[in-house]
Amino acid sequence: MMQLIEANWLLLVLALVVGLLVAWWVFSASRRTQVLRDGTAENGEAARRNQALIDAAPVAARDQAVPLASDASDLTRLKGVGPKLIAQLHELGVTRLAQVAQWDAAEIARIDGQLGRFAGRITRDDWVGQARMLETGDTAGFEDRFGKL
Repeated sequence: MMQLIEANWLLLVLALVVGLLVAWWVFSASRRTQVLRDGTAENGEAARRNQALIDAAPVAARDQAVPLASDASDLTRLKGVGPKLIAQLHELGVTRLAQVAQWDAAEIARIDGQLGRFAGRITRDDWVGQARMLETGDTAGFEDRFGKL
């Protein structure tokens, strides 16, 4: 065996070097992930934008401080109702809390059937109960049952 190694040591060293190069190429090829920056991070614009969002008042507080001109803004006071649901409700003709407060079981079933992925939210979040409390001005009762406005 020693005679074989002594006679072919150059080929063995060459095979070892080739094996190491192939292994290095395989491992480095699988790690070719690069992080590209869009330039806004270079001057801190993204950090300033994020900090502005963090420091801004919550949407609910802004809506209460500066009421919108239309009656549609009162739907935002319902817990569990966001901009997408409000847009869907507007398409269905629902624009005011007074409408929601007057819903009966048939109307709930009709509206709920048209809410798509939001189906079931009316009863689960008790929109009718919330709307009735808000319409009657029972803020304390609303906050006790559903949380802060």
